[in-house]
Amino acid sequence: MSVSVTARRLTAAAAVAAAAVGALALPAAAAGQPAARPHDRAVVISDVQYDSPGRDDRSNWSLNKEWVDVTNNSRRAVNLDGWTLSDEAGHTYTFDRFRLDGRSTVRVHTGEGRDRFADVYQDRRNYVWNNDSDTATLRNDHGRFIDEVSWGHHRRDDRDHRGDNRDHRGDGHR
Repeated sequence: MSVSVTARRLTAAAAVAAAAVGALALPAAAAGQPAARPHDRAVVISDVQYDSPGRDDRSNWSLNKEWVDVTNNSRRAVNLDGWTLSDEAGHTYTFDRFRLDGRSTVRVHTGEGRDRFADVYQDRRNYVWNNDSDTATLRNDHGRFIDEVSWGHHRRDDRDHRGDNRDHRGDGHR
C-alpha cells in the first residue's frame, strides 16, 4: 500500500470522526440552547444578607450589613467588568474593572466603602434588598442571565438554598 493511499484513508477516517462528533453536538444546538462559556456556570450568587441585623436606620454600618456574595467556583479568574447585580425594582450595581480570582468570593455591600479584592460597595444611602421578598439577579457584560436568588413570596419552589428558604436558579442559560 502506498503512502498516499494510507494518507487518504487516514484523512477520510478523521473526516468521518469529525462528522460523527458534529452530529452528536447538533441536537443541543438545534434545541436552541446557547453555547455557555465555561465561566458562566461557575459564577453564582452564593449568599444574600437581605435583612441587615438590628434596626434599619440607614446608617452606613447597617447598609453595609446588607450584601450579596458572588462566587467564582472555577479555577480561572473571571473578568466581571460590566457585569450587573440588580433587584426587582431595577436598582443595579455594575462591576467596574473587577477581576474575580478563581475559587473566590466578592461581597457586594449596599452602603459606602472602599472597594477591595473581597468587598465592593454600591455607595448607596438607601437599602436595596427588600426584607419580605425580592430577587437578586446577576447578568454578564452582554446582559445575559447568569444566576438569581429569590426569597419571600417570589420563590418559585420550596427548595432550600444554603440552609435557608431562598430559591437559587442558575444554569448559565437564559
